[in-house]
Amino acid sequence: MAVGERVRRVHWTLVVPLLAVPLLAATWGAEPPAAVLVVVALFLAGSVLSAVHHAEVVAHRVGEPFGSLVLAVAVTVIEVGLIVTLMVSGGSDTATLARDTVFAAVMITCNGILGLSVLVGALRRRFAEFNAEGTATALATVSTLATLTLVLPTFTTSRPGPEFSPGQLAFAAVASIALYGLFVVVQTVRHRDYFVPVGAVAGDPDEHAIPPSDREALTSLALLVVSLVAVVGLAKVESPAIEDAVAAVGAPASAVGVVIALMVLAPETLAAYRNARRDRVQTSLNLALGSAMASIGLTIPALAVATIWLDAPLELGLGATQMVLLVITVVVGALTVLPGRATVQEGGVHLVLFGAFLFLAVNP
Repeated sequence: MAVGERVRRVHWTLVVPLLAVPLLAATWGAEPPAAVLVVVALFLAGSVLSAVHHAEVVAHRVGEPFGSLVLAVAVTVIEVGLIVTLMVSGGSDTATLARDTVFAAVMITCNGILGLSVLVGALRRRFAEFNAEGTATALATVSTLATLTLVLPTFTTSRPGPEFSPGQLAFAAVASIALYGLFVVVQTVRHRDYFVPVGAVAGDPDEHAIPPSDREALTSLALLVVSLVAVVGLAKVESPAIEDAVAAVGAPASAVGVVIALMVLAPETLAAYRNARRDRVQTSLNLALGSAMASIGLTIPALAVATIWLDAPLELGLGATQMVLLVITVVVGALTVLPGRATVQEGGVHLVLFGAFLFLAVNP
């Protein structure tokens, strides 16, 4: 990359999030006209690209698997804040918002991002290679968390409907944060080698580039947070227009949560794609499964605390169609990751499952 090109790129990724924040402040809580919504959409896309750039700078400084963990946790913390804020202020209309958002995050990450990463990695080489031990551990943790928090409420009898009792919700919250915390220790300390890319990546400029300084990394970390705030906030500003579009096509209200989840997870999707193109499929899978895990492991404890202020019931249990999609995702995911390498077929299967999820979200 030429020096001039690098300067323009850094300048662009610095300016966009800093301009997006005042735009967010000016449009938050308002009903902007169509022309302003177009501008919001452009800054939303720019903030996504900026978040990916700054996440890669931080990842290069701290190395794997810490780099992918930074982006996954940062996105999820802001997403959790958005969910809790909407539920506290939204009343009975948001009873299923957490369930729809968390389930959408699991399907997007475990089928959409994972399938795209495997497909891109396998197209570049004959197989997409990754560490089976670490990836299988992550998938097992995601599966357990999803079952405990999204499936069991449908079958418990302490409360009518797909709800946990206060004691059951407290147990699910403690179990979620304990499993997530244990996984972070395994990923970053005890078995860190299970989560680093397999082999050397020929031609990857990051392999031999000089790591950024502490100052550059801290600056990028701050701009990453600013970019993610802009992504989530501008997605919320766009949500009324999305709701109108969803209603116009006759889709259920839960489809709005899917669209917003797609926008919020766009930085991780793009980062996973770029890593897969560099034959760093393990990093892509760390992003995918780590995001799904963080989405559950941080959302459920936050909701357990938020129930103190929530007036509406908290419906976490999945319906029959959603449970079928979750079960087949877990089974296919296990068959994909256990061999430690996958072909375009496995990537295609996950993307078809992702397509089925999107189709059924619009046509239940």
